[in-house]
Amino acid sequence: MKACFMGLGYIGLPTAIIAAKHGVQIIGVDINPRVVELTNAGHLHIVEPGMEEMLQEVVANGMLRASTTPEVADAYFMVVPTPFKGDHEPDVSYVESATRMVLPLLKEGDLYVIESTSPVGTTEQMAEIIYSERPELKGKIHIAYCPERVLPGNVIYELVHNDRVIGGMDEASTDAAIGFYSQFVQGTLHRTNCRTAEMCKLTENSSRDVQIAFANELSIVCEKAGINVWRLIELANKHPRVNILQPGCGVGGHCIAVDPYFITAAFPHEAQIIGKAREINNYKSEWCVERVKNAMLRFELDNKRKPRVAMMGLAFKPNIDDLRESPAKHIVTSVMQGCNNADIMVVEPNISEHKVFKLTDYRTAYDNADIVVFLTAHNEFKTLEWRDDKVILDFCGIFKR
Repeated sequence: MKACFMGLGYIGLPTAIIAAKHGVQIIGVDINPRVVELTNAGHLHIVEPGMEEMLQEVVANGMLRASTTPEVADAYFMVVPTPFKGDHEPDVSYVESATRMVLPLLKEGDLYVIESTSPVGTTEQMAEIIYSERPELKGKIHIAYCPERVLPGNVIYELVHNDRVIGGMDEASTDAAIGFYSQFVQGTLHRTNCRTAEMCKLTENSSRDVQIAFANELSIVCEKAGINVWRLIELANKHPRVNILQPGCGVGGHCIAVDPYFITAAFPHEAQIIGKAREINNYKSEWCVERVKNAMLRFELDNKRKPRVAMMGLAFKPNIDDLRESPAKHIVTSVMQGCNNADIMVVEPNISEHKVFKLTDYRTAYDNADIVVFLTAHNEFKTLEWRDDKVILDFCGIFKR
């Protein structure tokens, strides 16, 4: 079998590599020539432990090749971004563009799958486009939706071992999609229809967002009440039916921070809790900004000089290089914009450079800072010891105090 993956990002590239590792001939397509060049050279343009060695193997043995244009294949996978337009309105134009790129190549018996997070009804919408342009294919190709469920930093394991929800436009389409994924997925493949599969992806991440919002709101309450939220959650979780998550400085990434809006945009009056959770998690970032600014002002008033501030972390979660929708990056930007020339050191150990921020080594920043703001719980930060000579704002539980 030959498969064409449209999009070589954080999900498309790892999935293409895993499929190639399991014997599927892969053509990976990306509109960024640099991504194509790096992929063909066996180099990852993302950070994912263990993945580059697998990429080098499948490139060397000819099972995976990247290009800026699609080629004729037996299966086509849409793994492109679904950003926003306007006021959190989901934009499926990337999915449509990728679909139109493969339209001339489709033939009887082919499999077309959307993996991109999408509003309910997107698969049917793309099917209408395909059949309006290629009416001779109606009923003769297989169309399905199959969202990913992987955790950055553990993608190799989770792509293989996680269960998958597979929703076809009809039973034959579901069968065809299951046939493809069963080549490398060891988890259970759960059958459903495409609309349910689309909603399932949105529901999973919205559920996480609501749970995180509870923890973040609790952290704000505890701050005002003079209670250590980390210890409180530890004690509350001793209850056999309570499992409160850990608070942070907000919610980021291109899943949990985004997917709930796909529901609230379509169902604004019905999705009350989901919408409120988004508000709480967004507010937590602004709350952190104010805490940092207040600490800087207090330091300047007490010491008659501006503080040296270390902003520790830019990624949206620990130990990855992904800055998409990152609350940490938003907080750093907001603090820098209102710092009145204070000395701000920005730390992100998982990237070597950034086009906006000048990066500082985490040890150097920690040693030289008057105020240390922990935004992302990277492993490197956990090697540092508490310093009483510094003002430490720990928003991600490095020291849990």
